[in-house]
Amino acid sequence: MITVVGWDGSDLSAKALARLHAAELVVGPDDVLAHLDLKARRAGADDLLGTLDAHLERGEGDAVVVAQGDPGLFGVVGELRAHGIKPEVVPAVSLVARAFAGTGLNWEDALVVAPRGPEQLPRVVNACRAHHKVAVLVAPGAGPGEIARELAPTTPRALIVCEDLGGPDERITHSRMGEATTRPWKDPDVVLVLDPLHKPRQAGWIAGAQPGPAEWALPFERGLPPVVRAFVLAKLGPRLGDLVWDVGAGSGEIAVECARLGAAVMAVERDERSCARLRTTVLEHGVKVALTRGQAPPALEPLPDPDAVFVGGGGADVIVACAARGPRSLVCALKTVEQVPAVLDRLREHGYRAKGTQIGAAELSVLRGGSHTLSAADPVFVVHAVPGQAG
Repeated sequence: MITVVGWDGSDLSAKALARLHAAELVVGPDDVLAHLDLKARRAGADDLLGTLDAHLERGEGDAVVVAQGDPGLFGVVGELRAHGIKPEVVPAVSLVARAFAGTGLNWEDALVVAPRGPEQLPRVVNACRAHHKVAVLVAPGAGPGEIARELAPTTPRALIVCEDLGGPDERITHSRMGEATTRPWKDPDVVLVLDPLHKPRQAGWIAGAQPGPAEWALPFERGLPPVVRAFVLAKLGPRLGDLVWDVGAGSGEIAVECARLGAAVMAVERDERSCARLRTTVLEHGVKVALTRGQAPPALEPLPDPDAVFVGGGGADVIVACAARGPRSLVCALKTVEQVPAVLDRLREHGYRAKGTQIGAAELSVLRGGSHTLSAADPVFVVHAVPGQAG
């Protein structure tokens, strides 16, 4: 039998102790096993699956895997089950629960993210940009300093760094972002990333990320017609963990829609009145959009690389500058068909497969006598591009 025992620094339960005393093999991190009085053979957790496979092949007795915190939350239970091992589990308090308890915060509305390495840091940071309360399980290359450095200066957040949770050197520190990038941290387990300006609206019924909006392609008074916006959103594919640029954002209709769908959004707009309307729209819909007032392409240079880009204003130089940052999807709206071939050519020159679509819609309305008529809006030309040369 393979048993997984969670360890959170407190005294183990009678059941956990019984499994440890009966085991012939105990596998776990050296620093955790050092706290336990064991008679069984010990093995490190570096090659967990290989160690267990060899143990099972030899037909030896029971084995116990000791894991920190709740092994069912981003822990070894999922790894073992994916390998075909169905363990018995004796849980403990998770590191996330300890972190929130130590700060006196509720956490049913928190996202929990567990990066597997530095390559996942951008998606983690985008989740922190989009959500007001995120618990990050620290991994190499994704710790307090790296998180704070990526968030600054566009997304001010409060950081709470939790070190050695359940251990003798447990420490919970409220840190400013600048401090987090410079001070040394000892064994950080969890970083809580909080939006200090967030105002909760109402109690939810689901933990973590909330359900998506009931409606999208909203009937804004300004900007693209809803049917065009629906097409644009479908091609952008905004989602939690993504960063979307809205360049030439106008009143922010695309920016707000992407934020409602869970993405982190950065809007770039040069016109002061449009920026004011964008701020109002953002507040009305209770979403988070980082606004940069400036002229593209220069205003784009300090922004982090996007996953998807919508260009609602600007010339071919703006579109090319966006393509140079390598988004997985680039969408732009053009007013005249004459603009389309030039944009398609420039995108292909920069390694993108691009297609153009004309979208027009006619709205049904009722006349005085009860008859119906259609009122056609001006067509919009939309170009959608993805990386890769055309065949």
